[in-house]
Amino acid sequence: METQCQRVKLSDGHFIPILGFGTSAPEEVPKREDLEFTKFTLDVGFRHTDCTHAYKNEENVGQVIRSKIADGTVKREDIFYTSKVECHPYLNQSKLLEFCKSHDIVLVAYGTLGSQRLQWVNPNYPNLLEDPVLCAIAKKHKQTPALVALRYRVQRGVVVLAKSFNKKWIKENIQVMMMFDFELTPEDMEAIDGINRNMRYYEFLPVIDHPEYPYSEEY
Repeated sequence: METQCQRVKLSDGHFIPILGFGTSAPEEVPKREDLEFTKFTLDVGFRHTDCTHAYKNEENVGQVIRSKIADGTVKREDIFYTSKVECHPYLNQSKLLEFCKSHDIVLVAYGTLGSQRLQWVNPNYPNLLEDPVLCAIAKKHKQTPALVALRYRVQRGVVVLAKSFNKKWIKENIQVMMMFDFELTPEDMEAIDGINRNMRYYEFLPVIDHPEYPYSEEY
């Protein structure tokens, strides 16, 4: 199934899909189930996959992509395989985004919907998708807070990654790649800008004493 999707031009002239699927999974999720969801995302139209060595699933994800190329679901030239930085309305990374744009770099963002409440996330942090500003804008546009958060990233020119183990939500997220049926107004964008807290869900505290720990620097 091919989709007509939003894309962003890279400095080499290629166009990357504005929405990608993150392949990280909690330890309690069986590898087979994780890979089945990766297959499903390709079937419903995702052409941008995120992975990293830390997930310990690169080989398996590669096998899934290879199988989908072999059965004709996708073409190799249509697939983008990337890594990423954290970016969401509570950490809007305005300074980093400005730097990237000035150097013709496309920012790929993870954690765009907040967090999945994994073990390394501070449980005292607020749930992004329950933020009253996002909820009010979502109600106005008859959308979900998740789609509003994704749309906010997209309108700022950020390539976003989404992650879910719910097929309904995966299909919902792919709507962001389709011909949009809603757009945030300048007032909406300004209101969401205003909820930035410079708050990082994924602090990776176990390595905070490492000499190359990156999050002590301003972004």
